[in-house]
Amino acid sequence: MPSCPSVDPGADTATPLAQVTRCLLLAAATCIAAACTTLPRTTVAPDGFALAGRVAVRNGDEAASARVDWRHAAAADELLVSTSLGAGIAEITRRENVYTLVTAQGERFSANDPERLTEQALGWALPLAGLPDWVQGRPQPGVPAETRYDGDRLAELRQLGWTIEYTGYDEASGRPKRMRITRGSLDIRLAIDEWQLPPP
Repeated sequence: MPSCPSVDPGADTATPLAQVTRCLLLAAATCIAAACTTLPRTTVAPDGFALAGRVAVRNGDEAASARVDWRHAAAADELLVSTSLGAGIAEITRRENVYTLVTAQGERFSANDPERLTEQALGWALPLAGLPDWVQGRPQPGVPAETRYDGDRLAELRQLGWTIEYTGYDEASGRPKRMRITRGSLDIRLAIDEWQLPPP
């Protein structure tokens, strides 16, 4: 199994996010994460959803982009981060309140705090605690929030230290299609290409 080259501080001036992204993409290109190249298309749980889309992340001068495939239910999550060609970069799973992230190199990280977990492993925090509600155009229940609506659609949300701007909705379904999620210098832009919902 290939490994990332060691970093020489005197020769490599890449920032942590750039180093992590480069390392993960190198591993993904060799397809060492073949077991997580796609999420199984099974029936969505009655209390869940599945979506596919693209994410672009910027933290100051650092930037990265990837595809995401996410299957969510109340008791579990499966989220695959991959290259544009479909090679797995990382897979994040949740069972109850324990999150596990496996990189393309086979490194495994587990934690109860998904933001700390993703920041440690990927170089940027992913707000998975609130995201299941945010992608559906609503605040996380039971948590203080500031909201601004455009008609009956949520236009901006501030919650858990994050600001979520809804920059596009699907006209047919009324579901969010484009979002910008920011905190400090971290800017995450999510474009949702496909929704899969529970059967009626």
